[in-house]
Amino acid sequence: ILNNQRVSGAVNMRIILVFLFLAPLALSARAEKDYSFDSAASPETKSRFAMLDDVRILANGLLQLGHGLKDFVHKTKGQMNDIFQKLYIFDRSFYELSLQTSEIKEEEEQLRQTTARLQINNEEIKNLSQEMNSKIEDLIQNKIQLQEQVWGLEDKVTKLAITQPSTQETKDISSLKAFVEQQDNHIKQLLKIVEDQHVQLDKQHNQILELEDKLNHIELQELVENSFMEEHSEAEATSFPLLNITARTYTSDGVTPDCTALYNSGKRSSGVYTIKPNGSEAFDVYCDMKLGSSWTVIQNRVDGSLDFNQTWDAYMNGFGDLNEEFWLGLNKTYSITKQGDYILRLELQDWRDSKRHIHYTFSLGGPQTGYTLQLSRVSGSIPNALPEQTELRFSTADHDGDIINDFNCPENYLGGWWHSECEETNLNGMYVTPRSRGRLDRGKGLYWKPKKGRYYLLKSTKIMIHPTDLKSFL
Repeated sequence: ILNNQRVSGAVNMRIILVFLFLAPLALSARAEKDYSFDSAASPETKSRFAMLDDVRILANGLLQLGHGLKDFVHKTKGQMNDIFQKLYIFDRSFYELSLQTSEIKEEEEQLRQTTARLQINNEEIKNLSQEMNSKIEDLIQNKIQLQEQVWGLEDKVTKLAITQPSTQETKDISSLKAFVEQQDNHIKQLLKIVEDQHVQLDKQHNQILELEDKLNHIELQELVENSFMEEHSEAEATSFPLLNITARTYTSDGVTPDCTALYNSGKRSSGVYTIKPNGSEAFDVYCDMKLGSSWTVIQNRVDGSLDFNQTWDAYMNGFGDLNEEFWLGLNKTYSITKQGDYILRLELQDWRDSKRHIHYTFSLGGPQTGYTLQLSRVSGSIPNALPEQTELRFSTADHDGDIINDFNCPENYLGGWWHSECEETNLNGMYVTPRSRGRLDRGKGLYWKPKKGRYYLLKSTKIMIHPTDLKSFL
């Protein structure tokens, strides 16, 4: 193969050499021929024509080069404009970010000042408490002394009943009476001071509650509009477990109308049990054992894993997993409540893990009334956001029992609920989590909105019922 390549290369080289040799001859012959044809033309004319051809070729090349440079300049100019526009957008975004950062810093400074005022108020309350304790101790000592003197007075009065008192004894009685009156006045003054201290403490407590509410409002706005930041939540007086992950399913042989009856029969663990209300078929419920009794849970939401935008039939019969998120069902709830008077308890937890609750006495109508609900607030740690003494008809997107002003509440709120004038409180609405940027569509979130108060963006909800004979409820 190498030999063949060498031979081929040698042949090619020879061909090239022959071509180089013959090329000048061919050019010379062509020149002579041209000369023979143009013998009449002068050498100057031919030279001038040759120069014009060269100039045309050069001009054409320069023109093409100019067009190429022009296109390159246009493209470069467009790219520079894009770069300048992006730089402008970046500068504007950086400026807006700087403004937002300044606002956040100002809000943080306000929070620091408010916290400092709270600390000062707490110190004042602490000092007032110590002062009250000291005065109460003095009052107790005076009371003891007064009791001892009264006992002595009783002995002397007993003796007087037997014998005629002497002049000295009469003086002692008068002085003792004066002392008793003096001590009585002193006790009245101390009680007045204690009352004043209580009034001051109440004022301080109300101021602290107002400041806490303002702080919560600022934190929630910052949570929804800017970024979700983890902070320590406010401590509640009563904390409630959201879900008992160790819950097991139990069955009962006897007739148990609700979870409270199960508790009274000896059950003490939260979980899924079978109950059989009077006049109804047996079905499973989740019993939440706490507060010294057991509550029948009719709704539970913890993480948004279950879609509550369900049909009318689903809300009537119930849906979900009793050990996770679920809706017990209007039919089952009605079969329990028609046995007697019940308390409705709502447990709400916001995204700062602050837990609040509210109690209602209520009445629930049957299918013929569209499961009409009437509420009356009894107590709670959050302002009321549901209409009281008003017939609220349950409705869903496919079964709107009460369209107000041609506005379909379930269709817009994405969940069945007892709507009234399409208010923004809907515990069966779409589960919404806070985001780092942008405002949330409050109409489609899980909110608790009193008429005169701030929004509570909720992380979890639980609705439970219990007979009104709950002693610990009071």
